[in-house]
Order: sequence, then C-alpha cells, then structure tokens
Amino acid sequence: MPDQSLFLVTILSVGVVIAILLTGIGGFAKGGDFNRKHGNRMMRWRLYAQAAALVILMLFLWLRSI
Repeated sequence: MPDQSLFLVTILSVGVVIAILLTGIGGFAKGGDFNRKHGNRMMRWRLYAQAAALVILMLFLWLRSI
C-alpha cells in the first residue's frame, strides 16, 4: 500500500511540474505584464518543483527495489 500512495504522490508532483512549466511558457508566449512580473518566478518555481519531483521519484524507485 505505501508503494501505491508514493506512486500517486510521484504522479502528482510530475503534474505540478508540468502545470508550472505550461503556465510559464504561456506567459512567455503571451508576453506583457504577466511575463514581466512573474516569468522568472514561474521558472524558479518549476526548478524547485522539478527537484522535489526528482527526489520523490528516486525515493519511489528505491523503495520499490527493497
């Protein structure tokens, strides 16, 4: 059961990364005020979320191998 819940957390974390990435890319494509105010912040959040997702994924894979 812990494997399944950690798998769902892994999928959720990857989904968060994708959502942040698409929001940032959309802001860059649209340009304007949103991009000026939040463009760098969105990509910084993506980096943090991506690092967390990678740690969760590696934890999931490590626990599955035990």
